[in-house]
Amino acid sequence: MIAGAGWGLVLGLGLASIWWSFWPRAQRVGPRRGRRRLERLQDQIVLAGLRGLGARTLVILCVAASLVVLLLGYAVTRVWTISVCFALMAAWLPLAVVMARARRRRSRLRDVWPDAVDHVQSAVRAGLALPEALVQLADRGPEALRPAFEEFAHDYRATGRFSESLDLLKERLADPVADRLIEALRIARDVGGTDLGRVLRTLSSFLRDDARARAELEARQSWTVNAARLAMAAPWAVLLLLATRGSTLQAYGTPAGALVLAIGAGLSLVAYRVMITVGRLPEEARVLR
Repeated sequence: MIAGAGWGLVLGLGLASIWWSFWPRAQRVGPRRGRRRLERLQDQIVLAGLRGLGARTLVILCVAASLVVLLLGYAVTRVWTISVCFALMAAWLPLAVVMARARRRRSRLRDVWPDAVDHVQSAVRAGLALPEALVQLADRGPEALRPAFEEFAHDYRATGRFSESLDLLKERLADPVADRLIEALRIARDVGGTDLGRVLRTLSSFLRDDARARAELEARQSWTVNAARLAMAAPWAVLLLLATRGSTLQAYGTPAGALVLAIGAGLSLVAYRVMITVGRLPEEARVLR
């Protein structure tokens, strides 16, 4: 009887396995979520112009800054709740600096990319090969792009491999506009497209219109972003001033005080994110890595 039950169990598991094989699990395409976040953070670091800094190193720096501020805050205030609040702010500070630098540089590049595309178009029309047209940007291109194209010129002259040099250029620029231009040039080089001049003219016109529209919108909406930052910083500046009075800070060491700080921090964060989302234009993602 036991043997019959065992054979029945084996038969049932076999039939279940056969049935399960008709429903294969979907394969995960692309990197995992944590890896994607590190890639986006690395793009921000490269765009900010911080050479030699990796995404993991920046995360470690944030953690170290948080621990230092936590210990210093407790040494000054003797209240763990306030120290934790300022430690979280210190952890976010390096990321905020990197993202601010990246936004400013992306804005500058957005204004100079049309000129770079026009230079490439003129060089191609004059009969130069695509690699030489890009190499000329190291001397005649916009100032903000010359260092990246100088390194491209060194890579191409050292190896003679156009495609690999373009990949390195994409990593150094970490810009969606650069991705589109580089992929268009790669296709034209590999396939021999005859419409490269038309594509470059269309891309240049599109980039100028986009830069003009973004400049107008950012000028009108900058007050919203500045108001969000001021509203976010004002309560914590007051709390920082209260840190000089030990008797006042003791109230935040109680459970009720900790609850007030938690609610205030949550409301400040939610309000800030909502205002930033409403007031800031969406940035183009890199889909042609």
